Amino acid sequence: MRGKRLAIAGGLWLAAYERVVKPWQQRWGATDDEVDASLVGDSLVAQPATQVTRAITIDAPPARVWPWIVQLGADRGGFYSYDWLENLVGLRIHSADSIVDAWQELNVGDVVYASRNRSGGWYVQELRPDEVLVLKLANLPAGRPIRRDEKLRWEFLWSFTLRPIDPNTTRLFVRERVAFDSVITRTVMAPIGLVSFVMTRRMMLGIKTRAERPPLLPPAA
Repeated sequence: MRGKRLAIAGGLWLAAYERVVKPWQQRWGATDDEVDASLVGDSLVAQPATQVTRAITIDAPPARVWPWIVQLGADRGGFYSYDWLENLVGLRIHSADSIVDAWQELNVGDVVYASRNRSGGWYVQELRPDEVLVLKLANLPAGRPIRRDEKLRWEFLWSFTLRPIDPNTTRLFVRERVAFDSVITRTVMAPIGLVSFVMTRRMMLGIKTRAERPPLLPPAA
């Protein structure tokens, strides 16, 4: 009897997650128009199995938001999320609280690493200062983004788009486009969606907090 009740409760939770929680987290902060909008980089993963668009308003111009985005990376500024969670799996990440000049240089073709040992990451596919950074999951041994017809048979695109609302306000969009060529991989990866939301939401709030801080004034002469 107890097992039956647990099964019913589990089924109700799963139904609630699919109908309420999942749609909410996959479009956290974004309007209908923003969810449907085309963004730079979308075409790099055609016909995705899943498209996730999250958005946040930042009380700072794009020029103050961009430096935090361009220095993303495990061996650079970190990801402004829950470092302790990332480090539980050995990523050795520390999120920066300042803009570092040495981390401001990034170009198309560079790798943004997911861990300090540089065992994984994303290739920069598109970069427009103060506007957009587009990353695609890397096949590092091949020296290019991974394709859905190889290895685990999936590909992943991650884009950061800045749009000014007025001279002092920016809308930040973080979009994920994921495509699978394997039912097994798609099934195994399904729970990661919720983890991604938790970490991405914290990252977006971390970027917002940092960008909204008053700029440091130069020392008095």
